[in-house]
Formats: sequence, structure tokens, C-alpha cells
Amino acid sequence: MTYVLPLRWHTDTDLAELTDYLRSLAERVEVLVVDGSPPDLFARHAEAWRGLVRHLPPDPSERGLNGKVLGVRTGVRAAGHEHVVIADDDVRYDEAALTAVHRLLGRADLVRPQNYFDPVPWHAWWDTGRTLLNRALGADYPGTLAVRRSTFLAMGGYDPDVLFENLELIRTVRGYGGTEAAPAWLYVRRLPPDAAHFRGQRVRQAYDDLAQPARLLTALAVLPALTAAVASRRPGLLLGAVAGVVALAETGRRRANGCRVFPPTTALAAPLWLLERGICSWLAVAQRFLRGGVRYGETRIRRAATPAPQTRAILHLLRGETPQSRQKPNRKCKIAREGRGGVRGWSGP
Repeated sequence: MTYVLPLRWHTDTDLAELTDYLRSLAERVEVLVVDGSPPDLFARHAEAWRGLVRHLPPDPSERGLNGKVLGVRTGVRAAGHEHVVIADDDVRYDEAALTAVHRLLGRADLVRPQNYFDPVPWHAWWDTGRTLLNRALGADYPGTLAVRRSTFLAMGGYDPDVLFENLELIRTVRGYGGTEAAPAWLYVRRLPPDAAHFRGQRVRQAYDDLAQPARLLTALAVLPALTAAVASRRPGLLLGAVAGVVALAETGRRRANGCRVFPPTTALAAPLWLLERGICSWLAVAQRFLRGGVRYGETRIRRAATPAPQTRAILHLLRGETPQSRQKPNRKCKIAREGRGGVRGWSGP
């Protein structure tokens, strides 16, 4: 199995910790770090990881707005194995999780694990409210996915000009006719960002919901509903809504023995997170129409993700199929109910 880590750092604060993690990974799997960092940091990384991992820059022939996608496309093509794990630099797999992913890729084209934060500072507690709601409603969007290399190459990778790259990859695999496993029990640790980074990501993550209209409309309705509840002077309505959101989040926390990785109080964060998303969604919509997109590094990205029907149509066109010649996707791979999830869910860091 190959582990692909797309990376672009501007400081090396966490280099020692990441190097220790890469060393433990290299004992089990092939590790590729696709490094888009500035030249001085790239050279420092090359020295630190010499003989430990394959360290390479993004393919210069690749073009696109989302640098992470360019790194993933480079890494998957360079991978030496059929089963490929793609993970952000804050994801921390253990041997059990790698083994589970490897087995699931034997019968699915894409695997979507479940991240959890450890440790859990206040902002990780806050964002876990989103995670629990996603688990209750289907599946979460983690900072890691795993794919079959042959499927990835056959479908031509995925669009590098969208913001919500994980949703784009999931939709592309599905549009190609591939199968997805989203086991709620497959827990993979994630390190929390610092509080400043967390605060800076609020509107950008809300922008992801532009790719999921039902979720966006739900988020946009939060502030009007709250205003109506306050204006009606019926606090019972507001308290009932808060209790309902907490209960839904608690359902997600208890799913698939999630209590062992999600602390008991995290369900209480769900109403706070939902209020935040309700505010930030309006700001995200304003950025879409007033500024033409959201800031991403040194550029601005307009599209959150390609609509699912459009993704399927593009893939059929690339494969030279007409509407009359299209075959139903091969669904021989049946994932158990706990092992499948829809593409529903709010995005996270």
C-alpha cells in the first residue's frame, strides 16, 4: 500500500513530529510526500526525510487552482501500489486503521474513514459538533480518503479547480461507477489545528456547502429561524430546537461505538457549531456573488465542487458513451449498512 501526503508548508514548526510519524509509517507502507513548499523548506524537508520516504515536488505539467489536488494527482500516479491512502499532514493512522483500509479497498474503489480529534482543545470540541451531526445523518468528510490507483487513473483523476476536493473525489468515483465504503467504525486520529487557523477557516468551510444545496439552504435558514423564535417570545421553541440538535449529535456520537473517541460533552457543541455555520453561510454566499469566490492561498476559487449529475455526464463523455449506451454502474460490491454512507455532510477542516 502507498501513503500519499500532499504538503505545502510555510513554517517548519511541526517538522520533528511529522518526521517521527513518517518514520513509523515507512515501516509499514510506501510513503510519498508531494511537497509544494517554498524552495528553502523543500530542501530542508529533503534533508530530513532522505532515505525515509519518497519526497518529490508536484508535477509541473499539472495545472489547477487547488494545490492539494495537484499534489494528490502527482502522488497517485507515482504510487507503486494499487491501494493508495491520501491524507492531510494532520492525520495520524495507526496500524489497525491502515490494515482496515487495505482490506476495504479489496472490495471498494474508495474508502472514507472517520476522523476524530485528539487532543480536544476548545475549537476541536466545537468542530466535533459538526462531525457528530454528519455521523447521525450519513457520513462525515475526513481529512483522508483511500482509493484504488487503477480506478483513479482510469477516471482521469479529479478536477483541480474546486475548493471542496474530498467531495469532488467522492463524486468523481461515484460518477465513474465506482463503489464507496464509509465505515463509521473506522476511526483515524487527527491533530487539531491551532486556534488562529481554526478561526481563519470558518467562512471557507461554509463555502463548501455551496456544492450541497440542501445543506446550504438548511444553514441559511438558521438565522431567520432564530430571529423568528426570538421575535415570537416563545423560548420553548428555541429550547426545543437546541435539544433536538443535541439529541441528533448524540445519536452520531453513539453510532458505531463512537463514545470511545468522542468525549461525552461534544454533542453539546452541535448547536453552537450550527449557529456559526448559519452566520458563515451568509458570508460565504456574499463572497460567491460579490467577490467571485473564496480565497485559497494566493488565488480565489469560485466552484465548491462539480454537481453530481454534471460529474457523471463529463465522465461518460470522456469515455465516449452516449446516453443510450450507458450501462448501470457495477454494484457487485455490497458494503454492510454500517460500512456505507451517502455524500451528505458538512465539511470540516
